[in-house]
Amino acid sequence: MTDSFYLLQGLPDGMTQTSPPASEQAREPMPELTGNEPFFMVMNTGSGSQDAQEIKDTIARVMQEANRRHELMAVDDGSELIPTAKKALALAKEQGGVVVAVGGDGTLNAVSQVVLGSGVPFGILPQGTFNYFGRCYGISQETEIAARCLVDAKIQPVNVGLLNDKVFLVNASLGLYPQLLEDREAYKQRFGRSRLVALWSAMVTLFKAHRQLKVQIDYEGKQRTLRTPTIVVDNNALQLKHMGLDQTDELAANHLVAITSKPLSTFELYGLLLRGLLSRLGEDEHVISFGFQSMTVRLGRGRKRTKVAMDGEISYMHSPLVFKVAEHQLPLLVARDPELRETA
Repeated sequence: MTDSFYLLQGLPDGMTQTSPPASEQAREPMPELTGNEPFFMVMNTGSGSQDAQEIKDTIARVMQEANRRHELMAVDDGSELIPTAKKALALAKEQGGVVVAVGGDGTLNAVSQVVLGSGVPFGILPQGTFNYFGRCYGISQETEIAARCLVDAKIQPVNVGLLNDKVFLVNASLGLYPQLLEDREAYKQRFGRSRLVALWSAMVTLFKAHRQLKVQIDYEGKQRTLRTPTIVVDNNALQLKHMGLDQTDELAANHLVAITSKPLSTFELYGLLLRGLLSRLGEDEHVISFGFQSMTVRLGRGRKRTKVAMDGEISYMHSPLVFKVAEHQLPLLVARDPELRETA
């Protein structure tokens, strides 16, 4: 079972599923690797399921065998990620190095926020549950495999999404989807991490009465008012595939993919849940998605802020919400040898 069943979608009347061709964007040249760059690694010891000391030992062994210098900066509090990432970035700039994020989706998000636009190469050693970002680019969740790929890597430019100038690598959302994520985490804290717990949490959340969002959407010169339980903006081809949505061409055209729905009953929400489990959301009559480069969402009258989720991390943001493709791309390290890339 994938995380895809949490994504519920559709489009208001009058909006189309197609978008105009992406405008030509001037992209900055990507840095080149010499194969001798030191690694400055920001590790969140509080994320993921592997033993932190085991991960540290594995990294040290691989780096020693490859004769590559590295510095591991461990934090156990998420609030320390940004300041630590800034230190790692400063060292990487001074010494011609690479900044590496070691942790779950939240860690990758926080460190990439600091690195984006700096011109410094970015690597990851993913430790999260679903690892959509890493798997999309063939990066293994096994620490040793991913570390060995770092020492013989090439640069792949990666598009990044922004929500009010905050980075998201996989998706960003408002409405029902952030509530699903928040409730799922609460259930996992209480009952443990398992797919059954995640499914039960989703069923309970969908059963509750939900206030529909009333929003105004400005996109590609069009303006529409919409009532919907949720809006999700996706930036990950693998997750779209797992949802059963054929929109990877939009991502290839430097677009993000918006997903929303008309108001749905509890029974209809359960129907979408089932289709999500089967990776068949794209077959549902309510399910419509569209690509864009910039979209503004304004909350209904009287609402100044709303709960949002960005790569699984929950926060609040004020209206308007501006989703767009970032001007800069991330210079991501991927395995030079295609045989070392993990097949999703």
